[in-house]
Amino acid sequence: MKTYSSRNGLSTTWEEPLVAFADAKDPLFSKLKEFVDVNHLLPSDLQAGASTVISYFLPFIKKTTLSNTDFPDASLEWAKAYMETNQLIFSLNKALAEIIKQNYSEAATVPTTNFDQEKLVCDWSQKHVAYIAGLGKFGLHHMLITQKGCCGRFGSVVTTAKLKPTRRSNHEYCLYKLNGSCGICVRKCRTKALRVNGLDKKACYKECLRNAEKYRAVGMADVCGKCVSNIPCSFTNPSKDKHPGK
Repeated sequence: MKTYSSRNGLSTTWEEPLVAFADAKDPLFSKLKEFVDVNHLLPSDLQAGASTVISYFLPFIKKTTLSNTDFPDASLEWAKAYMETNQLIFSLNKALAEIIKQNYSEAATVPTTNFDQEKLVCDWSQKHVAYIAGLGKFGLHHMLITQKGCCGRFGSVVTTAKLKPTRRSNHEYCLYKLNGSCGICVRKCRTKALRVNGLDKKACYKECLRNAEKYRAVGMADVCGKCVSNIPCSFTNPSKDKHPGK
């Protein structure tokens, strides 16, 4: 991680990653077929005899997130971070596969190419998988808030190795969900696609495609990120000090 960017000629750098583990037979995986998409895959669809899903979060450094604070368009740095983090996830999954396959079977999953642009859903939702693994809780902006915030990318690997599942928190991380004290993410959505009572996925993705067109030289950077940039949960779990004894 520390030398990956320089060795590969990338402009993006990251904070230390977070890692968590989910039981491949956790009933929440079946629930994803109901709440995300009927075609959402189960761990066993990716790997026969799956025991564990390893989920990880790669947080952007503050400079990357802060670059996306102003102006209506996503920043070039944010667009590059999206593309280069996908490249890092591919490399990490490949490296993990090499390690795991010495003793176990495995199946590495891809970061974005399984996205259905018509239905606007994934057949393997990294953020929902990360939730099941205990990496964080969903915020009002529909993104997952981890102990290192919500600005970054998730990856995962399914394996037959049996690892102890990470315990999911019972507490809300989102300040709006906790006590109604925030909601900045809604106000920052320039297209009004994000609302307190829901998200207009089509309007949101239309904005992402507008940015993709602007940065087409970077690749398919269909991103926006205004709702998560420079808000209380960008870099941390803002509710962690509001739960006595936790």
